Amino acid sequence: MTPKSAALPVPNAIQQKRKRFVVRSVSPAMVTALIGALALVCIGLYLFLGLDANAAYVLPRRANRVFTMVLVAFCVGVSTVLFQTVTSNRILTPSIMGFDSLFMLIQTVLIFVIGTVGRTQLGTYPLFMLELGLMVLFAAIMYRWLFTGSGLSLHLVLLIGIVFGTLFRGISSLLQRLLDPSEFMVLQDSMFASFTGVDLGLLRISVAIIAAATIPLIVMRRRFDVLSLGRDTAISLGINHTRTVTTVLIVCSIFVGVCTALVGPITFFGLIVANLAYALCRTFRHAWILPISVLLGIVALVGGQLILERVFAFDTALSIVIEFCGGLLFLFLLLRGSIK
Repeated sequence: MTPKSAALPVPNAIQQKRKRFVVRSVSPAMVTALIGALALVCIGLYLFLGLDANAAYVLPRRANRVFTMVLVAFCVGVSTVLFQTVTSNRILTPSIMGFDSLFMLIQTVLIFVIGTVGRTQLGTYPLFMLELGLMVLFAAIMYRWLFTGSGLSLHLVLLIGIVFGTLFRGISSLLQRLLDPSEFMVLQDSMFASFTGVDLGLLRISVAIIAAATIPLIVMRRRFDVLSLGRDTAISLGINHTRTVTTVLIVCSIFVGVCTALVGPITFFGLIVANLAYALCRTFRHAWILPISVLLGIVALVGGQLILERVFAFDTALSIVIEFCGGLLFLFLLLRGSIK
């Protein structure tokens, strides 16, 4: 007989089931509430921490930055999750497919052709619409060709994206070497994302464009879970796969185009928030994944900007930290063998 003082060993299978039960006991609603509360805390601290007698001057500018970061988090989070849904892979993002390289090519060609003076005379709003139009056109053509029934493998899709990105970066690098030093200094400001100097008029235009592009997503919101089951299953369940995927890809192109034209390139930010949302939510329902990814983006941007301003005193840019962490995550996902 076993002595009463001796504890019986618990099998590993039972321990694993207990761990899974503890993890699954946290519902997506609770996760959303906790991250939403954390996002509100970050926003409140960023807005009101350190206010002095110049609050009437400082607070509106802080609010402008916070609204910009919230808009970017919404665009990047929603577009990345939906892009990964229609491509059936959690490692692809619109930026990895050469979007940011195209933005830098547009900036370089404009300064090379018309110069900094001509770029200034062109105006902020026409320049914004030109950049947005070119990026959306390129993305809509390439994404529809790649992901609407072509049957290309993921490795080939990644290769095509890398080739386009390398081509755009090579042309940009060649033109940058031919620029005057003063013109290159102006161009260099566009190479990194910045949330501090966004024009209020451009922000209003961006909100209007994003609001209009969100309407088709609201109409199709019940189809996203079906799309995640795969092309054949979605078609068998009555979904017009080609039309739905094309609409989603166009909306994703608009979201990423607006975000990139507004603040600059952020390559791996979407990869970070989307994979964190999948890890925390542990469900395939887009009704939870989408808001969690957006809230995580708000926490990352607002909280990261707060830390950089208050702790590191603007010693580095937030986009550099995001790119570094996102690049490490991208390599980790590749090495882990999570490519499907």
